[in-house]
Amino acid sequence: MWRRGRDYPWLINMAGCALLTLGSTTQASTPDMPTTVEDTPFASEREAVIWRQDELKDLERLLRQLRFDLVNNRDARGAEPRLEALQQKATQAHFLPAFIEGTHGRGSDARPEIWQEWEDFSAGFVDLEEKVADLVEAAQQEDYRAATRAFSDVSLSCRSCHRAYRYN
Repeated sequence: MWRRGRDYPWLINMAGCALLTLGSTTQASTPDMPTTVEDTPFASEREAVIWRQDELKDLERLLRQLRFDLVNNRDARGAEPRLEALQQKATQAHFLPAFIEGTHGRGSDARPEIWQEWEDFSAGFVDLEEKVADLVEAAQQEDYRAATRAFSDVSLSCRSCHRAYRYN
């Protein structure tokens, strides 16, 4: 799905934002909304929609597996590869390029409010990243009570975004 040899202006923009905020205590600005497929690594808008739907389903499956690992089995070491995958996937950088402006409607569960409220929508991924970091930290310390609370916070972060920005 990713095109080889393609420029990734959204990635350069995000890296630039990160560099500008190094040494600063202010939070990075909201990443630019991709307005055309040319602003992304996708070949078409449809490809972006299918990719984000598949990736979000994978994220949901990953969370179910982690719940089993951390809450039911209390196996932080066994959960390490899935926690690492969660940290890599549950980010703005991973998902936002697939939300090309106007890619809602037929074939998509996305509501148009995503693009009308881009700053709030993208802030949801920042919240998710923070909750995932708390979960990883609790798991690394093998603090299963804290991991259970953090897991609940991750789930609430997902649900709050889904309620606002996804058709059921």
